[in-house]
Amino acid sequence: MKHIGIKNESASISSLGFTAPDTIFWNLPPSKLIEKTITLGQGSFSDTGALMVDTGEFTGRSPKDKFIIKDKLTAETVWWGDVNYPFEPEKFNALRNKMVHYADKAVLYVRDCYVCADPSYRLNVRVITETPWANLFASNLFLRPSKEEIKNFVPDWHIICLPGFKADAKADGTRQHNFTMLNFTERQILIGGSAYTGEIKKSVFTLLNYVLPLQKKVLSMHCSANVGKKGDTAIFFGLSGTGKTTLSADPDRRLIGDDEHGWSDNTIFNFEGGCYAKCVNLSKEKEPQIYNAIRFGSLLENVNCHAGSDCVNYDDIAKTENTRVAYPTTFIDNAMSPSVGGVPKNIFFLTCDAYGVLPPVSKLTIPQAMYHFISGYTAKVAGTEVGVTEPQLTFSACFGKAFLPLHPIQYAELLGSKLKQNNVNVWLVNTGWSGGPYGIGNRMKLAYTRALITAALDGSLEKVKFDVLPVFNLQIPTDCPGVPAEMLNPRNTWKDKDSYDAKINHLAVSFVKNFEQYSSRAGKDILEAAPRAMVDA
Repeated sequence: MKHIGIKNESASISSLGFTAPDTIFWNLPPSKLIEKTITLGQGSFSDTGALMVDTGEFTGRSPKDKFIIKDKLTAETVWWGDVNYPFEPEKFNALRNKMVHYADKAVLYVRDCYVCADPSYRLNVRVITETPWANLFASNLFLRPSKEEIKNFVPDWHIICLPGFKADAKADGTRQHNFTMLNFTERQILIGGSAYTGEIKKSVFTLLNYVLPLQKKVLSMHCSANVGKKGDTAIFFGLSGTGKTTLSADPDRRLIGDDEHGWSDNTIFNFEGGCYAKCVNLSKEKEPQIYNAIRFGSLLENVNCHAGSDCVNYDDIAKTENTRVAYPTTFIDNAMSPSVGGVPKNIFFLTCDAYGVLPPVSKLTIPQAMYHFISGYTAKVAGTEVGVTEPQLTFSACFGKAFLPLHPIQYAELLGSKLKQNNVNVWLVNTGWSGGPYGIGNRMKLAYTRALITAALDGSLEKVKFDVLPVFNLQIPTDCPGVPAEMLNPRNTWKDKDSYDAKINHLAVSFVKNFEQYSSRAGKDILEAAPRAMVDA
């Protein structure tokens, strides 16, 4: 066995069962990983110097093939169901043994990294990959120890990622040949049959969503976060298409992170050391920070170039709509280092309401914040997907249901306790439609949304008079600089008031129906924060 690179002299992967890999590359710098990817014929360069690779069969996560080992630790703590599928410990061990046997004559790449920028919650993660570019992904996405720290590195968790290893579903107990498995007792993650690097990222997010709330009383969050010049922290929650990345990318504020954070007693901290940004329809004009970060050291996945060139065509989705780029946060000019801020002053729940009935901005009470946090509402717009002819409601608990190993109520209660302990404003922001639903009304102008968020951040929005929006019982401001006053109450923007009333009642009923799955564990204050339809819808 040949070892190359920087490692702790006592470091080994033999405890996992590895005995005879031909060569193990330890903590190679990005330039070497890129060089090996090119030499192996696994990637090529774009015109900006970024490494381009294809992830093969899978260009996105496979949620139905993610399993959690059900044992004494997890049997009564994990939220089992359509998100978290159980797997037997014995079958896990057997599958891991098969994986290490498969790797006996392989070349492996080991990356020592860590997650959680707040040192109080740091977890060391050792990532073992079959391809050099997956190791580059881990280097870009997670936090990077110094050379001195690597010399004394002791992993808290191991990730084994071997896309070339395919499970035998019948023999191994998986659903099909690809799988992602989390073992909280052994502190190990197995990924096989899929080269999509997002499986690495989101498996780590899932483990933090279990460990931090349950063991550390830290709220784990699927959100972006930034800090103003006066040190005020803001958090942005939102599902795809709501504007989370765009609205949190503010040149006047420093970026803590764009996707995953923890909220401790005193800090908001980034889980990661990089960004995994969508590239579809990317342009320098719309998202200059992401565009400019695509350079040497970045990893582009599943993109196509313009014919006869190495210039990426970001509008080409022939391989997938889920084209991605992974780069370190140091590639962003205004990124904070270390990526830690104080307790938030403002929280924004972003929703793209295609029905056009929610106000551009409203202020939530603590019970309402907990209710809307659990609901995680937005809407898919007609025409964005094949077969979608009308807006489709989407609810994703805590704005990240797929990554929640605990029951959503547990996260909401932790959010509620932190809101009670601190003076935090929570705002519901509709970046969707106004004056009517999709097809009739108009998309909310970005300039108006930015004006509302700016007014919330500088405190001026708190000083105006508020009215109450019926049905959802939301507090809506009557005035905001840069925004027409008539737009602040959505009913005013509809010509047909009866149609507005019908739509908002319909949306209220949908909220209530969705929440039924959580109601048995919700407290009275949360249940009373639900919208109340005026008529049957």
